[in-house]
Amino acid sequence: MTTVRQRKRINASEHAHNSGHIAKTSKPNLKGIYGPSTWSLLCYIVGVSLALCLGLLTSYYVATLHENDLWFSSIKEVEREISFRTECGLYYSYYKQMVYAPSITQGITDLIYDNKTESLRTINILERMNVYQEVLLAVIFRVLNLWSYLEPVYLYIYTLFGLQTVYVAALYINSWLLSGTWLSGSLAALWYIVNRIDTTRVEFTIPLRENWALPFFAVQIAGISYFLRPGLTRFQTRLSLLVVFISTFLFSLAWQFNQFVLLIQGLAFFALDCLDLIPTNKVRILYIIQAASLVLVSVLQFFNTMILGSLLLSFILAVFIAQKLQKNLKSGNLPRRIWNLCVHVAIVLCLTALIKVFVKKVLNLQSDEHIFKFILAKMGSKTRDFDAKLYICEEPFQLLPLDTFERLSDSFLLHPYFVILFFLIIATAITVFYNLRNPSTSKKTNQHEENVCFIRADVAYNVLHSMLFGCLAISTMRMKYLWTSHMCVLASFGLASMDIWGTVLRLLSLHTPQRTSALRYSASILVIVAVVCKFWPRITEEISELREFYDPDTVQLMNWIKSHTPKHAVFAGSMQLLAGVKLCTGRILTNHPHYEDKVLRERTKQVYQIYAKRSPEDVYSILRSFGTDYVILEDSICYERRHGRGCRLRDLLDINNGHIMDGDGHNDPDLKPSPSPRFCDEVKRDSPFYTKYFTRVFKNKTFHVYRLSRKAVMQ
Repeated sequence: MTTVRQRKRINASEHAHNSGHIAKTSKPNLKGIYGPSTWSLLCYIVGVSLALCLGLLTSYYVATLHENDLWFSSIKEVEREISFRTECGLYYSYYKQMVYAPSITQGITDLIYDNKTESLRTINILERMNVYQEVLLAVIFRVLNLWSYLEPVYLYIYTLFGLQTVYVAALYINSWLLSGTWLSGSLAALWYIVNRIDTTRVEFTIPLRENWALPFFAVQIAGISYFLRPGLTRFQTRLSLLVVFISTFLFSLAWQFNQFVLLIQGLAFFALDCLDLIPTNKVRILYIIQAASLVLVSVLQFFNTMILGSLLLSFILAVFIAQKLQKNLKSGNLPRRIWNLCVHVAIVLCLTALIKVFVKKVLNLQSDEHIFKFILAKMGSKTRDFDAKLYICEEPFQLLPLDTFERLSDSFLLHPYFVILFFLIIATAITVFYNLRNPSTSKKTNQHEENVCFIRADVAYNVLHSMLFGCLAISTMRMKYLWTSHMCVLASFGLASMDIWGTVLRLLSLHTPQRTSALRYSASILVIVAVVCKFWPRITEEISELREFYDPDTVQLMNWIKSHTPKHAVFAGSMQLLAGVKLCTGRILTNHPHYEDKVLRERTKQVYQIYAKRSPEDVYSILRSFGTDYVILEDSICYERRHGRGCRLRDLLDINNGHIMDGDGHNDPDLKPSPSPRFCDEVKRDSPFYTKYFTRVFKNKTFHVYRLSRKAVMQ
């Protein structure tokens, strides 16, 4: 934020360079970071060192929690692998496969022509999934011949814990860039650490794609903040763009949801450009970086059609076309400019939809249908779609729980964040009003203009970024990690901002530079001391608490599969369990948790008929059509009580099959009673109607494994 500037003559070259930009803002005081004095250099060294130390402290913290929670260094290999639950196990299995492959070339070939992840199908893992990081890590392990120094699993988990250093350092630097003091960065890092439950889940879901991607996303945001500062030299501009491009590419390469996250970021660029808060030429460069990163990732993923047909690429193309169509978008009086913006938004939205539909038809794109069905369901559209309901009914995809705000408030983060956000929104609104009232046209060249700017471009971007991802987090709990880390940045920046404290003191008629400086340093130090004093005992208690991994039923199941079934046996079951089966035993699967494929989604719904009210003949026929040799039934799914009625897996299947749900409660009038009992329950009674097709070969308190009869096929 800056105050109203004095009148200044704008020469033609400056105007041409900043066409479409709001009036030039005062250059932030960089002396505290880059000043030539010894004191400034010392402050810079201390700040950078502290960023590194806090990042390493975070890595050590989450690594220690992981070790203490599982006793990871002392448990058996099968127990370590089981700890990578659901899709985590699937991703780690490809790292393990690459490490133990006869050669690097053979390992990559096996991934490109994979016939074990989905039975009776040969798929390209590098095209379907974002596993280049696993491939690279396995290659590093083999090339450096690390067998004598550590087990493969430790290189994997320590790399991910090490990325937390990058993550925290990026948050630290972003806050430092915005505020001009490393005290702000220190507070941002501390808030990230003490709010660990709400800022990261790396210590218990290590291989998740977001744990690979979010550190690079934080680097990208810091790079954008720097790029949007005024008065950069050509070298600084190119360096910041290089950082933004590399981090955007790595983020996109690591996470399959890259296009949706970048779309929200692209919408922020679009809004800031329309409201004249960011120079149009800089926004175009950022669009090009986003598009280039996605296209490059698509090429590496063998021209993945889900990326090429992404809504983001359609949106960027629509924006460029609309800008060509509307030459005088930012000219005219206030009513005229508002009308132009409304027309511009309508054109962009319509063009985006048309381009998206056209590309989808050309590419025959169906991979992302479930995501749009989920979005419609989140917006209140009533649906019976199995895939949409499967997401909606899971806790991570529901609204953000209220206890999240209680925890954030307990760490002194929530209230400063909302106060600062409100203050910055007001400043942004005032700036937007002045920008819309005063057209940005070439007629201003060589004229005396009163340039009004209450908020810098880099701050405006971070404000809108935080608002958009805050809305996403509140609507979908799993996405809160994109918001909470940025909350730490914005709140810490606000507490250390010269502009915010200066404005407050001016309103109280108490402003002096000395008082402003004293207040911002005092506020930051006071909150840092309060956070450390309150949470240091909790952190030390957490680190000292020791637990042990205990899942004997799953361990027993995996050991039985490895020792009692053929290596090429095909297993059916729940997506989550089968990921572990692939990792621990190497057996072939019918389905798995990576849901971004229409054929796989249909296959999963069919395999899940083992928990529906279907006859043994129907279930047998379905499973054999996928080449199934063994099916694993889980009591926790068959008799599920975790979800309420209507959201249990068996309820979703009943509704999809047109059958009345179990238990008392409402049923839609078109649902009918099923002619068959629930398969997963009835098969355990060993009646002749079921033993003809299914023979129980393993049982414990949690799992029941049945071998499909070969003779029944020939009858």
